[in-house]
Amino acid sequence: MKRTKFNSIGLSLLVATGLTIGACDVTDQTPVTLVPEEEAFADPARVLGNVLGVYDAAQRGFFLGAIQRGYPFGAASIQQGDMRAGDMYNDQLFYEITYIGAHTPATANNAEFWSSIYRLINRANVVLAGLDQALENGVITQEAFNGFRGEMLTIRAHAHFELLLHVSRPYSSNPQAMGIPYRDFAVNVVNLVDEAIQVDRGTVAGVYERVLEDLNEAEQLGGGPAPLRVSPAAAIALKSRVFLHKEEWASVIEEYEKLQGQFSLTPTPEVPFTSPRQNTESIFSYNNTPESNPGVNGALAAMYGNPQLGGRGLVKISPFSWNWDFWHPEDSRRSELTTQDAAGIYTAKYTGYIDRDDPAPMFRYAEVVLNAAEAHARLGNLNEALELLNSVRDRALPASVPSYTLAAVGGDAMGLLDHIWKERRIEFLAEGIRWYDIHRLSGRGDLDGIPPKAPSRAVTSIAFYDPNSEEFQNLGTDHALPFTSDSFLWPIPLQEVANNPVLAAQQNPGF
Repeated sequence: MKRTKFNSIGLSLLVATGLTIGACDVTDQTPVTLVPEEEAFADPARVLGNVLGVYDAAQRGFFLGAIQRGYPFGAASIQQGDMRAGDMYNDQLFYEITYIGAHTPATANNAEFWSSIYRLINRANVVLAGLDQALENGVITQEAFNGFRGEMLTIRAHAHFELLLHVSRPYSSNPQAMGIPYRDFAVNVVNLVDEAIQVDRGTVAGVYERVLEDLNEAEQLGGGPAPLRVSPAAAIALKSRVFLHKEEWASVIEEYEKLQGQFSLTPTPEVPFTSPRQNTESIFSYNNTPESNPGVNGALAAMYGNPQLGGRGLVKISPFSWNWDFWHPEDSRRSELTTQDAAGIYTAKYTGYIDRDDPAPMFRYAEVVLNAAEAHARLGNLNEALELLNSVRDRALPASVPSYTLAAVGGDAMGLLDHIWKERRIEFLAEGIRWYDIHRLSGRGDLDGIPPKAPSRAVTSIAFYDPNSEEFQNLGTDHALPFTSDSFLWPIPLQEVANNPVLAAQQNPGF
């Protein structure tokens, strides 16, 4: 009887290569790693338990050996993206290394992000192998198999793509740059470790190809119920994002058109956050519950929330973001999705201050719409692009504020693109998406890298948000990273290169 339980030497190797299989905490099913392999998928309840266990691995993962902090997708992907980009502001030491770009191969945040991503990928691969066994043995129907497989393929593709945007150069600058290992088989016994570490980084283009292969299959197979399980719509939304980065504009529009009629923008922009589990716009979010969440040191409401309301306020809205001249003063996203205290201004998108149960948004229809708007503008379809841009913006503004006209945005494609990018900064503030845009736009030369930020831990009062105040005038900027800097990318973690000679020879330059 073969078991997927490892001796200490094998386990240490698996941990070192980022391939440890985590335990399932969202169901009462025995985790796949603790039961005989032939029993792990022996009945429908166990199969479902193992599928849900992958969501658990995605939702809270591990950080320094403990199940906490929402690595990789329960909160950390949003927080790390926001801190890299700078539209949100670092107020404490907690996220400072990411915010100021001082990461090294030994930095815990990016090291644990890498490890938790590959633990998640391996968990998905273990379930994919188990689903084959369950179908062959008649444990589940073909329909159930298809749905579960679609979920696992989308999660696997999403995990690889997320890590790629932190560790590798953009497709838009060099598709042949080093990618990341695309791991597509389960490492559930020690003797597979050697095979796993032979998978090298390949190229960025190669990773895109594999991501799209997984997503194309997943889209056809089915999935779980949106928005708290991966559905075919989630695969489509991710394809929209991937094609945007790949600059395949017609494909971005094609993916958008697939979702028309299935999803729609909510009447006002706060609804996806006040009713995150039931609205017309949320395509997929990782669920958090009072019993299973990233905890006081990771939950979105804890990290981003106003201390006067029960948050910790470690991350604020940047004073520079608050004073964007393109953010209309009557925009309801100012009044309905922010709060203030004497120390600053905070997002109000996440309000689970007690239960820490805000779902972590991964894909919203608003993103797919603005992706399509950019694609139309790139193709010269300016009227179509303008209509999509206004559909997102207008719902946040009173009727007295006119929609954009083509003349108002500059009269040409570049002016329209600039306004689409600005709208993305407002709409997705505190959702981690700004980093994705910095990554891809820097690659094609539309940006020079990470723009200057407000200096870390310098904003100590609400006075810094008044553009006429001495505090704001003297704040200055810091922490810009040019695209050409080695630190624009995260390194492969020290633990990985110490145990993986293949990746040790493929470390990012400068590290």
